Amino acid sequence: MLKLLRKYESRNVTFLDRKAHWPIVWTNAKGVHVWDLEGRKYLDLTAAFGVAAAGHGNPRVVRAGQKQMGELLHAMGDVHPHALKAQLARELGRITFERWQAGVGKTIFCNSGFEAVEAALKTAYLETGKRGVIAFTGSYHGLGYGALTATHREYFRSPFREQLANFVHFAPFPCADNQLAKTEETINAIFRDQRVGAVLVEPVQGRGGIRIPSKDFLPMLRRVCDEHGALLIADEVFTGFGRTGRWFACEHTSTIPDVICLGKALTGGFPLSACVGRADVMDAWPEASGEALHTSTFLGHPVGCAMALAQIEEIRARKLIERSAKVGKWLLERLASVRGPSKLQIDARGIGLMAGLEIRHPDGTPATDVALKMVQKLLHKRVILLPEGEHANVISLTPPLIVSQRDLERGVELLESTFDN
Repeated sequence: MLKLLRKYESRNVTFLDRKAHWPIVWTNAKGVHVWDLEGRKYLDLTAAFGVAAAGHGNPRVVRAGQKQMGELLHAMGDVHPHALKAQLARELGRITFERWQAGVGKTIFCNSGFEAVEAALKTAYLETGKRGVIAFTGSYHGLGYGALTATHREYFRSPFREQLANFVHFAPFPCADNQLAKTEETINAIFRDQRVGAVLVEPVQGRGGIRIPSKDFLPMLRRVCDEHGALLIADEVFTGFGRTGRWFACEHTSTIPDVICLGKALTGGFPLSACVGRADVMDAWPEASGEALHTSTFLGHPVGCAMALAQIEEIRARKLIERSAKVGKWLLERLASVRGPSKLQIDARGIGLMAGLEIRHPDGTPATDVALKMVQKLLHKRVILLPEGEHANVISLTPPLIVSQRDLERGVELLESTFDN
């Protein structure tokens, strides 16, 4: 199978390391476990990029998708709609802006997270007439050209720099309270010099290395946006649907964005995302006149909508958000007790079931080599984890929200054991 991929897939996609026996080929997944071609069972502490919030192959979600496939496999996204698209749009409005008592929420459906971000950027321009956007160091908003312009990591940007526009301005992401003043100063300076219509932010940076900002960061952004007539866009593609112990991470500081971008855990395993905004903001888009200004062939796909409705109900019925907060608190305490060799600096951080273990050398430089070897060794021990951060020196844990404390303990124990081998 890997030979076939090597021959027929673009070589930039799947990393192959035969010596490290990386990667494995998935054949089945259920709950918190994955099986490979050889029938080996693995504990998945990534939820497959955070997607499987209610567990892999969740029965309620699978049944909803199967039922919909048997009734209507495809509709005409922006022409002849299906009923579930309206129902899901209503549900997304209810769990965001209506629940926040900020009015009605309206939705643009998309297929992937970066498309939701780009729909939000278009919305901001239509609403404010200002081209500028403020994003943050360490940010990851996806790799389509619009989203890539707001993604900070040089690895992704540099090959395409000549084709990127210049409407995004980066400010420092404040991971500590003493960094907040500099961030606010930088943002205000950008507003003075540029016509800025939006601030785009991840309430917690996932691919940036599980970076949790100062508690006053989002409220400050809300205030500054209000002062300058800009929209606050929350990219909650990773953090949404209970990942951080709240429906959405912005709720930890009671910050209400103007637009929120959703994806990943929305369906539990089908390509569907959403850009949801306050009705008065979203109505900056012109009314459809027979040709939609922003659409796609699979917009609001019926199978994705059916699965999303089931996923949301499963999260609610099983109280997975409350569970994420409770188990996540234990996980962070457990990670804080992890001790590696004295020559390494280890820093645990997290919120809900979104945690990371940053590893550095004694001089403070990122221990990328150590983290990557640990992730590879853990795969041999049947635990799936991923390295995050610009330097890939943060081992992230974003398990399904149904994960048991026992499975987490086993995963952390195996992680600890890789320091010694």
